[in-house]
Amino acid sequence: MDWLLFMWIVLLLAGLVLLVKGADWFVGGSAGIAHKAKIPPLIIGLTIVAFGTSAPELAVSVTGAVQGSTDIAVGNVVGSNIANILLILGVASLVRKLPVQKNSLRLDLPVLVFSSALLIGLGLWGNRIAWWDGLILLAVLGAYMTFLLVRAKKELKTQKLNPPAGNLTEESENKKEKKPKKPKGKVGLWFEAMQEKLWFCILLALVGLGMVVGGGILFVDGAKYIAVKLGASERVIGLTVVAIGTSLPELVTSVVAAVKGETDIAVGNIIGSNIFNILLIAGVSSLFSPLSFTLGGNLVDALVALGAALLLYVFALFDKNRLGIPAGVVFLCFYIAYYVYLFLMPVPVA
Repeated sequence: MDWLLFMWIVLLLAGLVLLVKGADWFVGGSAGIAHKAKIPPLIIGLTIVAFGTSAPELAVSVTGAVQGSTDIAVGNVVGSNIANILLILGVASLVRKLPVQKNSLRLDLPVLVFSSALLIGLGLWGNRIAWWDGLILLAVLGAYMTFLLVRAKKELKTQKLNPPAGNLTEESENKKEKKPKKPKGKVGLWFEAMQEKLWFCILLALVGLGMVVGGGILFVDGAKYIAVKLGASERVIGLTVVAIGTSLPELVTSVVAAVKGETDIAVGNIIGSNIFNILLIAGVSSLFSPLSFTLGGNLVDALVALGAALLLYVFALFDKNRLGIPAGVVFLCFYIAYYVYLFLMPVPVA
């Protein structure tokens, strides 16, 4: 028996457990912070959760850029964005209808579409993403984050001036009704009581984030070793393990958020993560080494990522601004078709 292979299988399963439980704590802690600090859950999803779940992509892309493997850096960004929308939102919308907030329709989704198009434009200009292109991407990210913070402050002022008393009363009554049904035993009661404290929610989110990132790294490394051991090609590993593996935090976090009813976090996490992938990860990676952008390879993937963002925008405008089962089915069908295309049409070597 190959004990090293067995060890990596165990580590892969341990990574999956860390992902699932870490995402549960991360979503719970983030939602608690949003409620206690009176910050809209959508803002939490677009910033803290999105940045945290983008950590695996950031690590992979920066490492690839430092090592000169720039195709991995670019492919990881656009591949993760494709998986985030078509696979993750596809699965999550089958679990529960996901409402898309008006703020996302007015700002966040247009920023995502613009960022996807900007990446293509900068990449075609010189067939690479140079360091000055990276600075442009980071500048757009800075402007976007500044606008988000300003908007959040305005919403907080509006809430203070016009507190929704009726809704708060109704919400508190609903919480009282749900309390006896949630925990079982002393540990469950203690955990629920601690979730009423802001510092515990922050700690819970940080611990959950560490588990999500650590679990994602363990899962990807384990899967890569197992794939190589079983004789899979590096191309197959890149298209499956790396792309889907680095998106596992978003997948688990969004599905768990959908199951728990925190749908603002489920959708906001994906939109924010995709924006971070393009503006932050591609921007930072290009500062270490120019990222190649070939007409035959990365351009096709980047166009698919842009098409996925547009498809998300179109579906968000219909069915009362919600993503339901029809959207989920279409997303997953397009994702399968994309993978069929990748395997039938080998990516040409630049």
